[in-house]
Amino acid sequence: MSRRTKMINKIKELMYDPKHIRNIGIVAHIDHGKTTLSDNLLAGAGMISSELAGDQLYLDFDEQEQARGITIDAANVSMVHKYKDHEYLINLIDTPGHVDFGGDVTRAMRAVDGAVVVICAVEGIMPQTETVLRQALKENVRPVLFINKVDRLLNELKLDANELQQRFIKIIASANKLIDSMAPEEFKKNWQARVEDGSVAFGSAYHNWAINVSVMQKTGITFTDIYDYCKSDNQKELAEKVPLHHVLLGMVVEHLPSPDVAQRYRVPNIWSGDIESEEGQGMINTRPDSPLAVMVTNVSIDKHAGEIATGRVYGGTIEKGREIYFVGSMGKARTQQVGVYMGPERVNTDKVPAGNIVAITGARNAVAGETITSYGNKISPFESIEHISEPVVTVAVEAKNTKDLPKLIEVLRQVGKEDPTVRVEINEETGEHLISGMGELHLEIITYRIDEKGVEIETSEPIVVYRETIAGKAGPVEGKSPNKHNKFYIEIEPLEDSIFQSILEGDIKEGRVKGKELASKFTEAGLTKDEAKKVWDVYKRSLFINMTRGIQYLDEIKELLLEGFESAMDDGPIAREKVMGIKILLKDAKIHEDAVHRGPAQVLPAIRKAVYGAIMLAQPTLLEPIQKVFINVPQDYMGAATREIQNRRGQIVDMSQEGDMATVESKVPVAEMFGFAGDIRSAAEGRCLWSTESAGFERLPKELQKIIIREIRERKGLSPEPYGPDHYLG
Repeated sequence: MSRRTKMINKIKELMYDPKHIRNIGIVAHIDHGKTTLSDNLLAGAGMISSELAGDQLYLDFDEQEQARGITIDAANVSMVHKYKDHEYLINLIDTPGHVDFGGDVTRAMRAVDGAVVVICAVEGIMPQTETVLRQALKENVRPVLFINKVDRLLNELKLDANELQQRFIKIIASANKLIDSMAPEEFKKNWQARVEDGSVAFGSAYHNWAINVSVMQKTGITFTDIYDYCKSDNQKELAEKVPLHHVLLGMVVEHLPSPDVAQRYRVPNIWSGDIESEEGQGMINTRPDSPLAVMVTNVSIDKHAGEIATGRVYGGTIEKGREIYFVGSMGKARTQQVGVYMGPERVNTDKVPAGNIVAITGARNAVAGETITSYGNKISPFESIEHISEPVVTVAVEAKNTKDLPKLIEVLRQVGKEDPTVRVEINEETGEHLISGMGELHLEIITYRIDEKGVEIETSEPIVVYRETIAGKAGPVEGKSPNKHNKFYIEIEPLEDSIFQSILEGDIKEGRVKGKELASKFTEAGLTKDEAKKVWDVYKRSLFINMTRGIQYLDEIKELLLEGFESAMDDGPIAREKVMGIKILLKDAKIHEDAVHRGPAQVLPAIRKAVYGAIMLAQPTLLEPIQKVFINVPQDYMGAATREIQNRRGQIVDMSQEGDMATVESKVPVAEMFGFAGDIRSAAEGRCLWSTESAGFERLPKELQKIIIREIRERKGLSPEPYGPDHYLG
């Protein structure tokens, strides 16, 4: 029997033993060594040759990933590891570190219970390290630390033993500070990373060795020995004594929870149903014989097999050839195959029980965030996956040959499915389609993938996505229906910052509000008691509040009012961009008693015009997307780097120095960031590392408001100036 067949048989056997399963993600800032680390773990498990590990980048199987040397898609693999006389099934997801692909990290965290946070010993905790750690903790995923590239501290930075220790203490303290502020109350203490209990490991993924306290006690190897091995350039021998995969997977088994432990506290956090129900108990106890509950975390397209949905089985068992039901879209499908991942290939098994990560072929129409159960079964859906950042850069895409248009539309739909952080708008009438992504690199990769799928396209220059809001108050204003029989009186004001933040952080969920269920959350966030009880809708970080009393027929047209409000938020009056951060109070209404005279054709235009008119009276303002930009640069080039920021309307937020390196933290408008990569490289003669992260939206400077509004309107084929309030309220 070949080694591969043995491993597959072992995986099939261990799948039914949740105590001996670990579902883990590897997360880090870009270039801190995640994929090299994953490669060496696979080599240790006998999946790829150890000579190639680190160079092969087995999990970067997309050719763009190999060409650019970065991970773009989260990749899954299952392997078997023996620890203390017992074998464990380890399902691992290698995630991207580049900010443009943060959506993949968020989705991967929903599938795993533990995370190995990789931190480069030279750079320390970087912005994206903080972001991925935050994403993990928000999903109740327990972290352990691996401090990578330790050899570089000794060989390149020539640190002595004391400096080395100080560097490690600083990194671990920063990580623990984050864990303390973000971890669930009951785990704040337990989840701290501690050198003494072995939940922190040190090593070099590139040279394939690692060490933690548990291994030091077993092998007798000390930090002094490591110092000597690195200094004498003998890391090969060190890797034989303390192989990376052995130390790291040992730490994973020892410190990260198995599904039967983790699902007890994770399910109540991510599933809105009744925990006492049969399916609730099935998930909490990881039972393979309970009703099926699968959370889809990713969808990819395989040239031969079609759509493959990846998901975590929380309850029940998913079987080949069975009918499944999509709770969100209310669709059904029949599974063709189910199995587990071994890197780019899938191993088909007939069943995959609770506690595992599954690959499903044939789950047509699945999207990331969907809940799957058996056909004929009813269960509550899992909470939707909240992505931290949102798309801020758009390109228009057209097919080079008109005959490719139908295929382009199909490919765009696929792209939107594969990466839910991409926003695709298809305009079948004009043939112009818009793709919005997280940044320049994200869009480059997407356009490359469309080409790869056999459609030649032309793209426009990137366009920045703006938002509309108000700076003042207005009202009451009157919105009349076309037949003049219905009148709505609204007041409008900027939404309080505290409430805006609560929506942004997910404490207040977007959506229509049923009854008074969120009243306490709204008052905590800063609404008055009276308003808090009367919120009808939270949409695009804006609120619609009904402050009227006893108005006849209002309940019957409630849905129409909210539809009108939402469509006005999707498409504002200043420049047809999305609106956010406003509060609309419905103060009074006169509604016709005859249902015929208060239908959609009357109510929708009346409420939309009232909202538009009120916005135009309340100091309408454009907001632009901002990015935080972090630059690591030798001190001699610091002046050149800060000039580069200031030339782009950027603000320096913070500067710090360590040795001869300077770190500059700044905020720059996304509109000014095009071409930054080339410019900063030449300014620092290639000697700088930089990264960005989304910093939300800020008000566009006064002197630019008019110019940008006119540019956007002309691009969209609108009149150069927005209409005044009289146009809507006349």
